[in-house]
Amino acid sequence: MSRIETPSGDGSNLPEVSAVKQAMAGFMNEIKGFRDGFEDRMQEVEKRMTMLDRKTIVGARPHLSAAVEAEAPHQKAFGAYLRSGDDDGLRGLELEGKALSSAVASEGGFLVDPQTSERVQSILRSTASLRAVAAVVNVEASSYDVLVDRGEFGAGWIAETGNVTETATPQIDRISIPLHELSALPKASQRLLDDSAFDIEGWLAGRIADRFARAESAAFVNGDGVDKPRGFLNHDTVDNEIWDWGNLGYVLTGEPGEIGDGTAVIDLVYALGAEYRANASFVMNSKTAGMLRKLRDNDGRFLWADSLAAGEPARLLGYPVLIVEDMPDPATDALAVAFGDFAAGYTIAERPDLRVLRDPFSVKPHVLFYATKRVGGDVSDFAAIKLLKFGTA
Repeated sequence: MSRIETPSGDGSNLPEVSAVKQAMAGFMNEIKGFRDGFEDRMQEVEKRMTMLDRKTIVGARPHLSAAVEAEAPHQKAFGAYLRSGDDDGLRGLELEGKALSSAVASEGGFLVDPQTSERVQSILRSTASLRAVAAVVNVEASSYDVLVDRGEFGAGWIAETGNVTETATPQIDRISIPLHELSALPKASQRLLDDSAFDIEGWLAGRIADRFARAESAAFVNGDGVDKPRGFLNHDTVDNEIWDWGNLGYVLTGEPGEIGDGTAVIDLVYALGAEYRANASFVMNSKTAGMLRKLRDNDGRFLWADSLAAGEPARLLGYPVLIVEDMPDPATDALAVAFGDFAAGYTIAERPDLRVLRDPFSVKPHVLFYATKRVGGDVSDFAAIKLLKFGTA
């Protein structure tokens, strides 16, 4: 009977164990080769990154002649036109339709580049003007028509089998707001324009904004509508008890040139329809505001409340106050306070483009910049604005 050999306890003589050892050795060799190859590639990548960094540093060095600034194509071309009258860049420039509609011939001026135009508009909006609370629309025509429905369709209760009778027909009024040309004519010396450190775009935007803001603010309040917007105080006014469409209603203070005990301010608030009060605000100048902020109720509390948040307006009886210096001063029979929903009651229509014509000949050695803009304004809802009259009748 033959003896059967059994493997030793450590299993080192099994063929399977030997095969596994060989496979593990091959696997470790492959990992070592992959690691060596990965390290070589990483070193090559590091060399390339070092070369790119060196090229970037060299490219960032300042030019010997002058620093080159990256500018928008239109801004660069417009700056060249303002400084030297070179309009070749503007003539050959393709403008984006969403920013500017078209360029006009040099005889009529060129459209201000979008960046400069935005600076002008931001200053106009931050100026104390009726623009802050009125409705502002952009138009491409020479006028803007507002359709006002000041009637009711009417309604009635009927039985299931009853006859339906005709109800009242609404009345539609058309208010046309023509656009008028607003212009400014600042000037600068040619030597100043030749100075590359002079920010011609910023200077021009500031000067134009200042002129336009003052002219607009005065016209929106007191303009007569002749070659300028018609202000809301230019319309006929009547006692609110007999108010009808086409006029602005007023409430009397009961004392000539004085505010009295302040009850007239409360009457003014509730003279306005409830549908307008939710979005209403007061409009007055600084002298009137100084008078009204002294008013107290029967418990000694001030009716005027200053805002605790930055940028928020002060409030009178809970409604925001807009200070517009073109409003009348407190005086006998002066309409010194307006209260209403000006977004519904007053509409400002304007063309979105601002044009500038360069004139280097008229006042040498200075260069004139003739800037124009078209804007109009008028009352669009006579029921949305009420006035406070400092008088007895």
